[in-house]
Amino acid sequence: MPMHDDEVRATPELVERLLAEQCPQWAGLPVTALPDDVEGTDNVLFRLGDALVVRMPKVEWAAQQADSDARWLPRLAPHLPVTVPVPEHVGRPSDDYPWAWSVVPWVEGETPPRLGSDDVPLARDLAAFALRLRQIDATGGPTKPPGSRGTPLSHVDDAARAGLERLRGHDDGLDLDAAERAWDTCVSAPDWDGDPVWIHGDLQPGNLVVDGGHLAAVIDWGALGVGDPAPDVAAALWTFTGAARAAYRDAVAPDDATWVPAAGRSPRPSPVSTTTATPSRGWPSTADRWSAPSSPSSPDRATGPRTRRLRACLLAGHRAGVEGCRVRHHPRLKEHR
Repeated sequence: MPMHDDEVRATPELVERLLAEQCPQWAGLPVTALPDDVEGTDNVLFRLGDALVVRMPKVEWAAQQADSDARWLPRLAPHLPVTVPVPEHVGRPSDDYPWAWSVVPWVEGETPPRLGSDDVPLARDLAAFALRLRQIDATGGPTKPPGSRGTPLSHVDDAARAGLERLRGHDDGLDLDAAERAWDTCVSAPDWDGDPVWIHGDLQPGNLVVDGGHLAAVIDWGALGVGDPAPDVAAALWTFTGAARAAYRDAVAPDDATWVPAAGRSPRPSPVSTTTATPSRGWPSTADRWSAPSSPSSPDRATGPRTRRLRACLLAGHRAGVEGCRVRHHPRLKEHR
């Protein structure tokens, strides 16, 4: 089932033709479409033999990802503590297909639970990855454009407030007044005043591959760029819970100046907190999930699929906006590519 109205969906037959034309060394390998539930937001995926995956963008906004991966991942991969899927081939558009595409290594493993993990060793592994990525020389790296992850929240202030207003038309059990107060705190925090750093931009569970109890690979680098580290700090909120969240935050954002803007980048589908709190070191309750039940004992009414979809769209960078977004956010097993 398509995620987007304007998708261009490749088929195994198309992939076989492109391989035969552009990289005949793989033309004899079987091409198998991966199931929809392991497919990401931007690409249709095909297993190529046992060791490779073909990534075929299905929407125009993903058309530059193959070239971006080919340019930047070889530069970053030698410095990182886990596997990075550096492309083995970048295919060119053809009469049958409009965009660049890529062939990347298949990475064995599983993804963490999509609604939050309390795996402290994994949190430490991911923190080590994020910190190492941040330390790599960013000179000449791709600067994040205004409004994208890694730039000041002020660029998306109007869109965030408009999204909150649209949500007021839905009876989803969200405390939108609390959400607006949380957003006010996030957007009024000082902008990042350090040098721009490398960020992955989407360290959510579907982009992490775990093998043998440890982080084995980080995939899906479509949000890669140089900017404010807040989006990678926000993984504390959309990827981890409990002690794992605390361990990740302690490692990557030891001060509130780094943490508060990250909370503004955190709306993702995840367990909803059942307490309210103020923006402080223990503040995942309102800002991270854009909901706060009226009291710690009140039932959590904001965990249905529709609510998670709406909450995930808010400021998540998905083009369809809060209403009408058809993305199946962050499936349990995403593209291992």
